[in-house]
Amino acid sequence: MKATLDDYVKVVGGESIAHLRQLASTLSGLTVVHVNSTRYGGGVAEILDRLVPLMRELDINAEWEVIQGNGDFFACTKGFHNGLQGNAVEISKSLLGVYEQTNEQNAERLREKLEKADIVFIHDPQPAALIRYCPNRCGKWIWRCHIDLSRPHRAIWKYLRAFVEPYDASIWSLADFVQPLRHPQYLIPPSIDPLSDKNVDLSEDEVNAVAARFSIDLSRPMISQISRFDRFKDPLGVIRGYRLAKSFIPRLQLVLAGGGAADDPEGEGVLNEVRRAATGDDDLHIILLPPDAHRTINALQRMSDVVIQKSLKEGFGLTVTEAMWKSKPVLGGNAGGIRIQVINHHTGFLVNTAEGVALRLRYLFDNRDQMETIGRKAHRFVLENFLLTRHLREYLTIMVAIRSGAEGRVELA
Repeated sequence: MKATLDDYVKVVGGESIAHLRQLASTLSGLTVVHVNSTRYGGGVAEILDRLVPLMRELDINAEWEVIQGNGDFFACTKGFHNGLQGNAVEISKSLLGVYEQTNEQNAERLREKLEKADIVFIHDPQPAALIRYCPNRCGKWIWRCHIDLSRPHRAIWKYLRAFVEPYDASIWSLADFVQPLRHPQYLIPPSIDPLSDKNVDLSEDEVNAVAARFSIDLSRPMISQISRFDRFKDPLGVIRGYRLAKSFIPRLQLVLAGGGAADDPEGEGVLNEVRRAATGDDDLHIILLPPDAHRTINALQRMSDVVIQKSLKEGFGLTVTEAMWKSKPVLGGNAGGIRIQVINHHTGFLVNTAEGVALRLRYLFDNRDQMETIGRKAHRFVLENFLLTRHLREYLTIMVAIRSGAEGRVELA
């Protein structure tokens, strides 16, 4: 069973929950539809899985739909993702045709629901073109971008911008990602759910059982990166950093754990590269996890001394937030939303290279007291800034604003 709003009182306090109910009282009975590209794998799906039920508890008729497509469609949208994050990519006209045709087919399937909804949230590029095929929409449409668009490949953004421009508003994770558009734009960083299986407190027995299952020695120092097998996550760079660090932390273990996402066709190739790089190293654990292995991920993060997220590009990096919630110092790639989470010497360290990973690991393992202090600060930082209840409050505020036509301050009776 998913948590109810009252369950969050013990984490964030009663005043925060009362504020949510006050905001939602002006939206009672509203029909809201979220659309994204996958129900499993990746931060967007995890957020919607928790956010939509809480909206329903607040008397909002919230639904979550997933766009359907074939391999060519997801190859095209993976190209969009790579291009929007700065890679020079070329996508053929035939694949662009598949993208538009797939959105048109999904619009036919969902049109009645989408056109009647009071507010529609379209997440990321995959379903962005739906708006073109829903000409009789009654409500407001909001495009929610979770990707780092700070330096997009111009041709890719020019193509997608034609679909995004007609939206009534857009939401971005960071100010640096925002691209000029002729509609109101809002900033909402993502969040984690402290009461989900991935973040809830675990017993020592459960953590020990996970360690035993994967032959991890808890008496030895351990670091981990738990993330999708994606080149932008730079797992090979993590391996290089670990091997450099092992020269002065000789008993060090590395866990690289994660899975893929239904909308990412490149994951298997990256996983094979990682496995080849790990050949012959018994202290390097490569763990392929199913989409529902939330408690296993939780345990792996909790048994780690330091958690790494060496992303080269990153929309936000919820694995960083998860690790900080568990009072772990994080070595994060100096990219995207990681920059607003990892603060040097306070919640962890930003790193650019494998050498940087190794040097920061040496510092932390040589200064265990500092490691614990950083971990405590990291937990507090997440509590104050990156929990689901804050995320829900900001969604509700934008819904109030966009329905009332307000672009600045929102007044509640």
